[in-house]
Amino acid sequence: MVMRISTLCLLAVLPSAAAYSVLIIGGTRFSGAALWKELHSRGHAVTCYNRAKTPPRPIPKESEENFQNRLTLADFIKGDRQDPEQLRAKIDPTQYDYVFDMNAREESDTRPLAELFVGSNLKQYVFMSSAGVYLKSEEMPHLERDPVDPQSRHKGKLDSEDCLRSLGVPFCSFRPTYICGPGNYNPVERYFFERIDNNRPVCIPGHGQHLTGFGHVEDLAVAMANVIDREHITTGKVYNVQNAQAITFDGVAKVAAQVMGKGDAEIVHYDPKSLTFPEGKKAFPMRPQHFFTGIQQAMDDLDWTPTYDTVESILKDAYENDFVHVKAAGGLKGDFECDDVVLHAAGVMA
Repeated sequence: MVMRISTLCLLAVLPSAAAYSVLIIGGTRFSGAALWKELHSRGHAVTCYNRAKTPPRPIPKESEENFQNRLTLADFIKGDRQDPEQLRAKIDPTQYDYVFDMNAREESDTRPLAELFVGSNLKQYVFMSSAGVYLKSEEMPHLERDPVDPQSRHKGKLDSEDCLRSLGVPFCSFRPTYICGPGNYNPVERYFFERIDNNRPVCIPGHGQHLTGFGHVEDLAVAMANVIDREHITTGKVYNVQNAQAITFDGVAKVAAQVMGKGDAEIVHYDPKSLTFPEGKKAFPMRPQHFFTGIQQAMDDLDWTPTYDTVESILKDAYENDFVHVKAAGGLKGDFECDDVVLHAAGVMA
């Protein structure tokens, strides 16, 4: 059952006169939850469509009172996006001004939903893609006009963008690099924190000087929300999102140790091609190559600037408002099996 909020309730939280009905596909995990919070703060009526496997919960730094207010004013539809019949039965395309598709991985995820909005009055279909679609290049940073890699493991994102384009649905697409911040379920920041916290070396593939791009989840949410009322600019475009600068892998380890108050990080470099790691395990959370993007187009079109404008500010927030709490709750995995392979080969004691 879908609960509808009253116009009076909505107007009571409006920061401005313009409020819209927004459908988020996902909305309760990480980037989707941050987007829901951002849209709610602007007074928009938010509906989350997902399988209800992850119950809504407060975002780190969000008070219980604010969370309950956000929860009360939202609508929830339980359904499987991969089931076209469920989509047609549960989603009325005439009810939504904007769609934010946060979790499509393949064209088969995207097409059934997008087809609902063909010929509708939808202002914009905002698609979460990935900077991982770009073809590896010797000229950096990646810009939105750069060639894409049809063999990318994110090929489904590219196919989804092509699908939206072919259907004529007014859309724009976001291509973030590594999304970070409190609540991140991908062990990007935690990889560094957990090793430094355990006084272990940080194992880094290659020479450690590969440059990579981090972006804070709150900045991503603001950029995506800023599409609203800018569809005359954004339709048909893609937007890179990350911090304004890039940082080396070694630099990430050093900054992580700094925000943790641990002094210098011990770093061990290795050649990933010369070692065999346990099957199914990932030795390092980032791709061993230069991987960062230019964000000027997003800054110009969306009137957007990252608030977390240094890796230090991103890691500090992730450490203070996530890692220390997860550790206190006993939620760390403490899995260093891949590290031990590296350290044994290097003759280094953990």
